Amino acid sequence: MKIFRLVSGTAAALALVSGLAVTEPAAARDRLSPGAAVALGALGGLAVGAAVGAAVAQPQPPVVYRAPPPPPVYVEERRVPVYYERPVRERVYVEQCTTERYREWVPGWGWEHRSRRVCH
Repeated sequence: MKIFRLVSGTAAALALVSGLAVTEPAAARDRLSPGAAVALGALGGLAVGAAVGAAVAQPQPPVVYRAPPPPPVYVEERRVPVYYERPVRERVYVEQCTTERYREWVPGWGWEHRSRRVCH
């Protein structure tokens, strides 16, 4: 893109310089008044400037059309009876254990403290 700008700018400058070199002073036989000649020059300059500006201008991004949003959706709620059944609780056997401590006579040793686990 920068190369295109450089080339088009160079071409415009070259055209301007060559146009100035070739022009001759206005002669009386042109039948144009000095004011008309100035107006014609101004219009020509505007036309050349618009052409160069259009060539250098960056292109516009394409127009993107979006689809309209979908229409709203209405949902009707129906009341349906809900039946709930209580869960049946089963009896769970829980084992209860306790620790019993007792003393026992050991021959040759004496009384010894012992413990045992008793579960019901």
